[in-house]
Amino acid sequence: MADPVLWVDNVTVRFDGVVALDSVDLRVEPGDRWAVIGPNGAGKTTLFRAIMGEVYPTRGRVHLFGADVSRVPPHRKAQKGLARTFQITNLFGKLTVEENLVIAAQARTMSRFAIWRPLRVRGALDDRITSALESVGLRTQRYRQVSELSHGEQRQLEIAMALAGEPRLLLLDEPAAGLSAAERKTMRQLISSLPVELPTVLIEHDMSIALDLAERVLVLDNGQRIAEGSPNEIRGNQRVQDVYLKSE
Repeated sequence: MADPVLWVDNVTVRFDGVVALDSVDLRVEPGDRWAVIGPNGAGKTTLFRAIMGEVYPTRGRVHLFGADVSRVPPHRKAQKGLARTFQITNLFGKLTVEENLVIAAQARTMSRFAIWRPLRVRGALDDRITSALESVGLRTQRYRQVSELSHGEQRQLEIAMALAGEPRLLLLDEPAAGLSAAERKTMRQLISSLPVELPTVLIEHDMSIALDLAERVLVLDNGQRIAEGSPNEIRGNQRVQDVYLKSE
């Protein structure tokens, strides 16, 4: 059997005695689309931070593309093909859309070591940027300054930046957070249209969105795994319903 794209193996994360994650497992196979859901404080973002290398597991292991990367820093994981968006928009507001995408696209190439050179968009790099913009519906915004974009468009750009790096695994941290109803509809369509061969793990507080977009679902509460299964299995899980009702 081939190695999974991602294997979070019995991971625990503690912060000064507080257990943020408690023995959590997650196995992502090629082409999988997972959602991680749970109420506020459930440990969802801590799980992403442990996968990305922003925090190291207190116990357990994180395997990426068959290698133990439990204590590998984020930039090394990004070079291996792990891409992540953030819950809070994280862009270069004074640069154009294209310039943001060039920085993202060059991150996994040798040209990342020549940051003092003028940004040049040509050939394969131009094709990659154009493809990323088309995939998120922002082709006509290519030369606009990022600060001029709406909040929803900035969220779309973040996903385009992740795609421009040609990731092998994509982590999306609450991409619909703070969006209007119309923007949330656009974001839902965007995520649904991502390449089927790109394994994706989505954190989403809104259970209805997550269950519509994922094929497999992991439910966390107080740092612990309380359920795992298909969207239909999660919809019918009484313990999950109790947790969400309790959090409202």
